[in-house]
Amino acid sequence: MTLIDETSTIPAGGPTLEQVRRVVTELPGPKSAAILARKADAVAAGVAHSMPVSVVAAGGGVVVDADGNSLIDLGSGIAVTSVGNAHPKVAAAVAAQAAQFTHTCFMVSPYESYVDVAEALNRLTPGDFAKKTALFNSGAEAVENAIKIARKHTGRQAVVAFDHGYHGRTNLTMALTAKSMPYKAGFGPFAPEVYRVPGSYPYRDGLTGAEAAKRAITLIEKQIGADSLAAVIIEPIQGEGGFIVPADGFLDAVVAWCRDNGVVFIADEVQTGFARTGAMFASEIFGIEPDLITTAKGIAAGLPLAGVTGRAEIMDSAHAGGLGGTYGGNPIACAAALAAIDAFENDGLVERAQQIGALLTERLDAIRANDPRLGDIRGHGAMIAVEFVDAETGAPDAALTAAVAKACVAEGVIILTCGTFGNVIRFLPPLSIGDDLLNEGIDVLAAALERA
Repeated sequence: MTLIDETSTIPAGGPTLEQVRRVVTELPGPKSAAILARKADAVAAGVAHSMPVSVVAAGGGVVVDADGNSLIDLGSGIAVTSVGNAHPKVAAAVAAQAAQFTHTCFMVSPYESYVDVAEALNRLTPGDFAKKTALFNSGAEAVENAIKIARKHTGRQAVVAFDHGYHGRTNLTMALTAKSMPYKAGFGPFAPEVYRVPGSYPYRDGLTGAEAAKRAITLIEKQIGADSLAAVIIEPIQGEGGFIVPADGFLDAVVAWCRDNGVVFIADEVQTGFARTGAMFASEIFGIEPDLITTAKGIAAGLPLAGVTGRAEIMDSAHAGGLGGTYGGNPIACAAALAAIDAFENDGLVERAQQIGALLTERLDAIRANDPRLGDIRGHGAMIAVEFVDAETGAPDAALTAAVAKACVAEGVIILTCGTFGNVIRFLPPLSIGDDLLNEGIDVLAAALERA
């Protein structure tokens, strides 16, 4: 494959891209390096990047850079392009809507596609009860509004979040987020009346779900008090914290306690939503029905959109004008969301996520059988992670994790790390990826481990 020059025609993504890993230059190649140098001069230093490339096309299971390198995509833009980048249905819907109108502000001149998305979310989210939805721009904005709604509904102020949780980078969501660097360091003071308790981390705490829930509930009752508590918010599977899957019974017990005490239970499904875990929403895996659910990321296949969906009586607590935003539920983003939801429901993507999870787990288990540095393999569907540890002590090994990730990147595999201790590699491939690329990506990881 020759390098792409300025006059080359690059396929617009989707299935038209050749589904191969091909590294034709060192990363970054000369064209990407030039663009990244411009980034350093023009973009604030706090906006970092993990891949040394400048992307020109993506689709299926690959990302192509300006130098013609074709990289295996195991990140999906952090669980955003779950239906596949430049999905034909999404691209067509976006183009058609852009030709009609790009914006009116739903709070000024409403349009049907916003209502269509709200109806779809009310139908798809767990819970056989009347629901309503409000649309926003980002996951953090959805979380902030969920807290607003819960406080208005209950007349209480306190909010409980959990160790290892991640909920965003705005002021309130930084307060909810557990990890300091890079999300919170130096950015305080944070919003008040936010409290943190330990959750369930079976690999590290060794507790049953019931034991972990009792620990959390005891702290809430003794240190905060149910009468002061508006909401409990948790990711059903914690994302940035390390893809931590709670022990069976933990979420059930917390939800039951919230019900008994008039506390709003909020499931942050920004990363786990929309088929990612092999269910449309991770809450379904644990058999819980949250009062409110926040969604974003995979909802619109790369267009900025987010939602808060929940019990109608809670959602209607906010006064007229209390919810909204200039761009919330933008018509182009709504068109993309409706096309993406069509794909999730009708293209077998829930089942595909289950197949991806089975393949990843089988391959990683085989590696772990001969390498004790893989301390834990966990997750559901196409949301799988491996926690790297010191083989002797079981302590988190962030250095090994970084070395493996760096080696994978150099070989043309997009790998994301996470975890409070920086020792987790997470796999979030697009659901459009083929088994051959998945296997090749794990082959590259295994080789990197052998060299580490």
